[in-house]
Amino acid sequence: MDKQFNRIKEVMEAQGVKQTWLAEQIGKSFCILNSYVCNRRQPSIEVLFDIAKHLRVDPKDLLNSPKYIKESEKC
Repeated sequence: MDKQFNRIKEVMEAQGVKQTWLAEQIGKSFCILNSYVCNRRQPSIEVLFDIAKHLRVDPKDLLNSPKYIKESEKC
């Protein structure tokens, strides 16, 4: 199972936001945003803040908390 570093997908689904809309809002291609949503790439801190602004959430809400990482996944 891949590690998830961000919760962008979960927040978008909870709000009913489409990837095409968010990609347009943050000025990124659908492919780039999709790679963030699927945790294949991680957005820069600036992009993360921009995503949070458009989703109207605290940027921390888009990150997985270390306390949720399973013991087996720790280094």
